[in-house]
Amino acid sequence: MSALEEIVEKKQMPSVSRPETLLRFIPPYFLVLILLLAGLPIQAKARGLESIQESGVLLWGADAEGGAPYVYADPKSPEELVGFEVELAGLIAEELGVEARHVQNDWDTLLPALKRGDFDIALNGIEWTQERERKVALTRSYYIFSQQLTVRRDEQDIQSFDDLAGKTVATLGGTTAHSMLEEAGNISVKIFSGQVEPYEELALGRVDATLLDFPIALYYGLPNERLKFAGSPFGEGSYVIGVRNEDVELLEELNEILERLSASGRLRILYEKWGLWNDAQISQGGMIQAARRQSEKVDPGNWGGYASLLLKGAGMTILLSTCAMTLAIFLGLALVFSRLIGGSLMRGLALAYIEVVRGTPLLLQLYMIYFGLPALGLNLNAFTAAILALGINYSAYEAEIYRAGIESIPRGQTEAALALGMPKTMIYSRILLPQALRVVLPPSTNDFIALLKDSSLVSIIAIVELTKTFNMLAVASMNYLELGVITATLYLMMSYPLSRLSRRLEKKFALE
Repeated sequence: MSALEEIVEKKQMPSVSRPETLLRFIPPYFLVLILLLAGLPIQAKARGLESIQESGVLLWGADAEGGAPYVYADPKSPEELVGFEVELAGLIAEELGVEARHVQNDWDTLLPALKRGDFDIALNGIEWTQERERKVALTRSYYIFSQQLTVRRDEQDIQSFDDLAGKTVATLGGTTAHSMLEEAGNISVKIFSGQVEPYEELALGRVDATLLDFPIALYYGLPNERLKFAGSPFGEGSYVIGVRNEDVELLEELNEILERLSASGRLRILYEKWGLWNDAQISQGGMIQAARRQSEKVDPGNWGGYASLLLKGAGMTILLSTCAMTLAIFLGLALVFSRLIGGSLMRGLALAYIEVVRGTPLLLQLYMIYFGLPALGLNLNAFTAAILALGINYSAYEAEIYRAGIESIPRGQTEAALALGMPKTMIYSRILLPQALRVVLPPSTNDFIALLKDSSLVSIIAIVELTKTFNMLAVASMNYLELGVITATLYLMMSYPLSRLSRRLEKKFALE
């Protein structure tokens, strides 16, 4: 017996009451969720030299996905980070009398995150440019790098940069190498976000050459037996540390520390350890041999450690997706009720919200919430921003799914309920929503599964979820296939139970 027939038979004739608020449709625990989100800690404010020394911790931002020899997961112990910049951060912290603590952040957004106050310094192969110096304060150079051209071993025509005319060259976006290739004007440039991919593209014959910083070429180009260096390094540049413009004392102290480390020979010892010392007294062959010795020490990997980190990343994916989907569901309900029973103003606002959110990329929304809102005084932490961005984005799609489900119920049931004197709130809660639930369940479950995968986008704001963990470990170990299979299996293990649950609920509702 349907809800409407049951009401008619029992002669339940509720009187018509004044319109009730939309809060009637929103369960109390949705309000609890909103309060929890509002109560999450706001991102720490920018700290100066005095605050760093008082806290005893120097927060340094870097992207561990970047790879060797800068910052990357130790293949022998994936829980630990290694690299010459990891050790350099330790030396700087030692000079400051504090502990160095790494803060994971996507390389492309290191400087915006620094300005937000997410960490104290940005130390991750940041190349000095006038554009960057206009955004943040930059220290003196801590390493002089050059560009290195790499080609396939059987390549004979490309011997120098001048030979690249009309060729396709791979590089990293936003680097000096990228700028040099673009300025040439007659070279087709292929941009990648990781250090491994340009050399894989070259080895597979998809590009004619790769141009990247010499340290990167030493660790990813030289060990590849299918590749070789074309000519000597050229085009010097400087790696610098980024500091917020207002942290003048910290900037001065860092410059003094770098000067002391250089004068004492500790920087040279560090760079020789990593095969990066490029003093005129040390031949390029000596540097290459040192880099080769470092690459020979790479262990195939600690699979137990890899599995542990991937499971931790999967846990973050589940937590993030569950919170975001919960927010999306209740925002979607609020939107659909605004469209169906709200006044003209509420209908217009709800429709505008849906069209704007659906019509703009999730990545753009994430950038605006995390990096744009601080300009308005709302400085959310990364986890809160990620939940809001994903929840807001998916709420627009959920609202349309719910609207379609409700409108699929025959109009006659609503008309009969109105004839009985039922208010709209009761019609929706007792008649339409229970029937619409079985209609919207499959597409809503599909949205949740899609959200699990879309959560990988939040890595750009320093959330280390499953895909980001995979990227970091794969770059460090070069085990793309094996780690990729494990990661894909974890995603399947997260999404398949949802599909099974959805089918069981569909059968259950069909029998009732």
